[in-house]
Amino acid sequence: SPLLNQMPGLTDPAPFADQLEPVTAPYVRVSMEEACQGTPQRPVRVYADGIFDMFHSGHARALMQAKGLFPNTHLIVGVCSDDLTHNLKGFTVMNEDERYDTVSHCRYVDEIVRNAPWTLTPEFLADHRIDFVAHDDYPYSSAGSDDVYKHIKAAGMFAPTQRTEGISTSDIITRIVRDYDVYARRNLQRGYTAKELNVSFINEKKYHLQERVDKVKKRVKDVEERSKEFVQKVETKSIDLIQKWEEKSREFIANFLQMFGPEGALKHMLKEGKGRMLQAISPRQSPNSSPTRERSPSPPPSFRLPFFTKTSPPSSPHHLSGADRISEDDD
Repeated sequence: SPLLNQMPGLTDPAPFADQLEPVTAPYVRVSMEEACQGTPQRPVRVYADGIFDMFHSGHARALMQAKGLFPNTHLIVGVCSDDLTHNLKGFTVMNEDERYDTVSHCRYVDEIVRNAPWTLTPEFLADHRIDFVAHDDYPYSSAGSDDVYKHIKAAGMFAPTQRTEGISTSDIITRIVRDYDVYARRNLQRGYTAKELNVSFINEKKYHLQERVDKVKKRVKDVEERSKEFVQKVETKSIDLIQKWEEKSREFIANFLQMFGPEGALKHMLKEGKGRMLQAISPRQSPNSSPTRERSPSPPPSFRLPFFTKTSPPSSPHHLSGADRISEDDD
């Protein structure tokens, strides 16, 4: 975004204010109207302070809002020291050097003020040339005051941001205290000593025993899960097999009925075979459309005596036998 492009660089941590060259130009505050319009000739210097212990997304979102308050913003972040914090608020998990370094790596931050004051004085605001102070709008009671930002609001220098609900350093510490046994056992398993964790000898043995019991439970659970997976696979395969059997049985029954049913193919085949057999053994009749031939009338049969079964060819007169000739002479 354009706001992020105005940052010196995203690869280097934000510098500390006491390591920068001092500015000698006179300090003239920017008004809210000028800051919102983006008309100042220099970046609007916005200051946000805090403890920033166990830096989390709520801190990052607050600084992001402070950075985006105006079109051209130079964000200065003040981090309180351990002594001041422990005296006025409570013990911290991270020490001051860790907290300084953590905030310096937030991409929205342009400058870090170490050992920041609990209450902002006019001298501090002038020394760091601060135009506006960013913080959530809830009254922050501390150090005998109902609201440590009351005089900042009265001077018109307060720029409110929105608090991220559901996340805070106190919430994170509460989770750790609530689940202390879990984290103690985890760190013992990772090699921390009972002395480092401030765990008694009896509790150490108890945690080791619980760890072994949990391992056994985990193994049993793994076996149960594997058994469930195996049973599910068997059930799935059984269902698939039954479905395939049903499909094949339906297909077999359908094919059987199609072949051997009342109107099946076998009945038609038998009818067709019977018809062909009857046609084969029946005399073939002449077709009605076949042409007819006229037959010549046969001559009437000649009458013959029974004893004349064979007719001899007529003989010529020249070849008559003697008897024949005698009989002819007799005639």
